[in-house]
Amino acid sequence: MLPIHTILHPTDFSTRSKSAFDLACALARDYDARLVVVHVKPPRMMGGEVHALITTPEEVDRELRGELDKLQPPDASIKIERVLKEGDAGTEILRTAKEISSDIIVMGTHGRTGLSRLLMGSVAEAVSRKAHCPVLTVKHPFPETSSGEPAA
Repeated sequence: MLPIHTILHPTDFSTRSKSAFDLACALARDYDARLVVVHVKPPRMMGGEVHALITTPEEVDRELRGELDKLQPPDASIKIERVLKEGDAGTEILRTAKEISSDIIVMGTHGRTGLSRLLMGSVAEAVSRKAHCPVLTVKHPFPETSSGEPAA
């Protein structure tokens, strides 16, 4: 089995990201690993839903940091760090993975296929192809055991 000391979980705050977060937490608990959660906001000039609603960069950052802070592991013993970056999601996820020497990346995917994937691209696919470490993608909500924990 591969030693896992550091887990990177990129999030876009979607349901699929939440499922991947739950799995990343379970792995962090089982391996006593550090969990680093990163959100990459689009560059200011590209806009985006949050940027359209909030006017200053400081307000955008405050809102996004608040969303990151809402991601709480179910077990208080899990060591978690939260990182907010700006730029191209794939590029920044890969850069963060190298900076923290991640042993695995656990991320959600929308599971797009065909024309939708061709037109929109896939951050998860790009990260999977270029990452220095294994990438575990979570497409559907992760099933829970009777105790309410993710089934691993």
